[in-house]
Amino acid sequence: MRQMTLAHQADFQRYSKKTRREQFLEEMDAVMPWAELLALVAPYYSKGETGRKPVGLAIMLRVYFLQQWFALSDPGVEDALYESPVLRRFAGIDLGHAPVPDETTILNFRHLLEAHELCGQMLDAVNVYLAGKGIRITTGTIVDATIIHAPSSTRNESRQRDPEMHQTKKGNQWYFGMKAHIGVDSKEGIVHSVCSTAASVSDVHMLPDLLHGDETKVWGDAGYQGQTEVIHQAAPGAQDMTSRRVKTKAGVDEAEKRRNRTEARVRAKVEWPFRILKRVFGFTKVPYRGLRKNHEWLCAGFALANIYQHRRRLAKVTLRTVPVGA
Repeated sequence: MRQMTLAHQADFQRYSKKTRREQFLEEMDAVMPWAELLALVAPYYSKGETGRKPVGLAIMLRVYFLQQWFALSDPGVEDALYESPVLRRFAGIDLGHAPVPDETTILNFRHLLEAHELCGQMLDAVNVYLAGKGIRITTGTIVDATIIHAPSSTRNESRQRDPEMHQTKKGNQWYFGMKAHIGVDSKEGIVHSVCSTAASVSDVHMLPDLLHGDETKVWGDAGYQGQTEVIHQAAPGAQDMTSRRVKTKAGVDEAEKRRNRTEARVRAKVEWPFRILKRVFGFTKVPYRGLRKNHEWLCAGFALANIYQHRRRLAKVTLRTVPVGA
């Protein structure tokens, strides 16, 4: 009996199923503010007036977002695009007309975004887009930080750890890497401010940079206790809602414990972006050396996280605004 080749198997496929990856990409494609993001990058992207014709900007931006969503390196996303028709379809790549952008082209595009600090502007553009859809930043901000691991090994060309990363102790365990500090809207869970530091930097040092200034309330965990004056300097009308330590020499302060429990329901929203970034997008380790590159990557990641957590609301708004018969 003759063995059927893979080519013949592909020709005679009778069954198919839309995978979760395909569903995810279709959802995100439908709600992304493509026009705004392309307009943001276009002034800095090559027009092809000299040298070889550049890959289309829309393709490169989509490839960059695929790296974010699936935690892919430059060579990793190149290979993935050759392997997956689903990813190629999202990126708009037709292998019958042009190859997949090579890893050097992908690297150069990322360096372009970093050089002009466009990822932070992407976060702002996404938040303006969300506001236009009725998902607005209000007058409450929750602040928090998370540790992102960096390789601690010295088995590399320089025989040393990344000098911009440092270690810190949390509980009884030491961590080496960086911190992502964020300010999140207390109603919608939208990330509006991002700061990046070495892991050894205390959370309270970045507090003023995480506030937009129009807050009436600021929430934070017990690590931000005692920063009322700092909060008032950055946001004069803000009430300090940070948690208090409940253990005193006299025992447990039950009133403060109840207050903390009530406020914890609001503070829980700051965990949404962290969960999306780490568990959905797979951002558990720094992809690059140095804080600046990783900061740009984080800004873009949180911009995409803002879209992701509101994707179903955005889809409903989009459907309501599509003209009948369109």
